[in-house]
Amino acid sequence: MVRDIFGTIVPAVIIALLIHLFVAQATRVYGQSMEPNLHENQRLVIEKVSYRLHGPRRGDVVVLHDPAGSSELLIKRVVALAGERVMVGQGRVYIDRVALGEPYLTQETTGPDRTWTVPPLSVFVMGDNRGASRDSRTFGAVRISDIVGHAVFRYWPLNRFGPVE
Repeated sequence: MVRDIFGTIVPAVIIALLIHLFVAQATRVYGQSMEPNLHENQRLVIEKVSYRLHGPRRGDVVVLHDPAGSSELLIKRVVALAGERVMVGQGRVYIDRVALGEPYLTQETTGPDRTWTVPPLSVFVMGDNRGASRDSRTFGAVRISDIVGHAVFRYWPLNRFGPVE
């Protein structure tokens, strides 16, 4: 009997651990930096496989390690890719001097006019709630290796169940 229990439980725990480490994990939204698209305490599934096959794409919502070193995970949107020049000015974001189309925003991008060049193997991320987001405007570009995964699905609350866009 004990042997049967261990024969079932141990493999199940190992499989769950491997899925969590390499395939997908659940996370929770903290703060208001991604409003109105993601709200505090919503629960998301992030997948960890696709960025092993290709780099992040502009518009992806990613979960990343906090560059400030805290254990908190941050959720941000990729707005620029390696080698691109990002400029924030006049309430907009420009990539290589072309205004970025951002249909997910409900407000202008705030902050002083500034320009960055995204280094190799990095991305520039911003929150959708630009007035309440600590993002690449503060901490600079994020190394792709610091991205935990791509937020793909919202499972809580149930009335917001569905894909993350």
